Amino acid sequence: MNESAIIQIFNGGTNLNFEESKILQNLPKQFFASLVKKVNDKVATGADVINLGQGNPDQPTPDFIVKAMQEQTAIPANHKYSQFRGDPELKRAAANFYQREYGVSLDPDKEIAILGGSKIGLVELPFAILNPGDTMLLPDPGYPDYLSGVALAQVKLELMALREENDFLPDYSSLDPQIVDAAKLMYLNYPNNPTGAVATPEFYSQTVAFAQKNHIGVVQDFAYGAIGFDGKKPVSFLQTPGAKDVGIEMDTFSKSYNMAGWRIGFAAGNADMIEAINLIQDHLFVSVFPAIQKAAVTALNSDQASVHQLVALYEKRRNQFFKAARAIGWEPYQSGGSFYAWMPVPKGYTSESFADLLLEKAAVAVAPGTGFGKGGEGFVRVGLLIDEPRFTEACERIAKLNLFQ
Repeated sequence: MNESAIIQIFNGGTNLNFEESKILQNLPKQFFASLVKKVNDKVATGADVINLGQGNPDQPTPDFIVKAMQEQTAIPANHKYSQFRGDPELKRAAANFYQREYGVSLDPDKEIAILGGSKIGLVELPFAILNPGDTMLLPDPGYPDYLSGVALAQVKLELMALREENDFLPDYSSLDPQIVDAAKLMYLNYPNNPTGAVATPEFYSQTVAFAQKNHIGVVQDFAYGAIGFDGKKPVSFLQTPGAKDVGIEMDTFSKSYNMAGWRIGFAAGNADMIEAINLIQDHLFVSVFPAIQKAAVTALNSDQASVHQLVALYEKRRNQFFKAARAIGWEPYQSGGSFYAWMPVPKGYTSESFADLLLEKAAVAVAPGTGFGKGGEGFVRVGLLIDEPRFTEACERIAKLNLFQ
């Protein structure tokens, strides 16, 4: 070996180049990262941007939950590894919550899985119960991160169109029979992101019948389950007779208790799906920091007064935004839940060109509907996550563009 080679090895050797795996290369682009960059670039110009494009809760976690977390963090036993498959006390609290709120009976040991946020469960489930090449059904438009699970599991994707004339519920009778025959898993999300649509008991009954007939597992993303308007509480899929035979529901503390950064949630329902989640998490995680799980118990066991106050705030904001939008001739879809408004794009614009125009000319940020799938074309999503006066100001700025004559 010559002297230069020895020196090169001594100094660290030859740099190796590592490429991302094909699986990672096939992951979808992060839609929200692009949106945030556009907004930040506009802010950097000194503009006073009214950001209606975000989906991050703006209110703090309730004090009683924070206090519980502080107390639990000080307990040395909580500094150790968490129990695999979650704290039994949190599982019992989740089961009791479903019994109390929805009249649904769940076995805490077999029908509850603890998650580090519901996104983890939604992304990991396809490669926990499907094989590469299997087919799953996703709503269009829908939460973009569902696509991550498709890519990681290397499964085939078929879309279920959500149309306004059907209240943004999938029409199972319109699906191609060959696709239905191939499908093994489907995702739903009500109250819906991005549309704010809500499901009915009748729709869930149709879903159970459809799933049973075609041997399709159902995952109902219940992230916005606490947020219903006009005196109507959102329906849980698990309230439907036969629901546990065909599927599960994913719940999170992010929206109900403003605990988005805490990363805690759970799945409930079909025991086989729950076991698959637990098994894959045995290999990926050692559950969630115990103090967070204890604080989550406090949240579930509370009287839910903080949740009711939060829902009232979102409904007030929705009504304020709807009033301001209608005053300029911008007619919204009448959302029944979540903290979003689904707004039509004026003639002559695409979802993206309209969103770009509002940001550039009015310093108002909205999320283009196509960020949620091709079915979102013709709409933008507005987040009800700012103070009410800013909704009026945003609509006044938009009115100056004379788009809704």
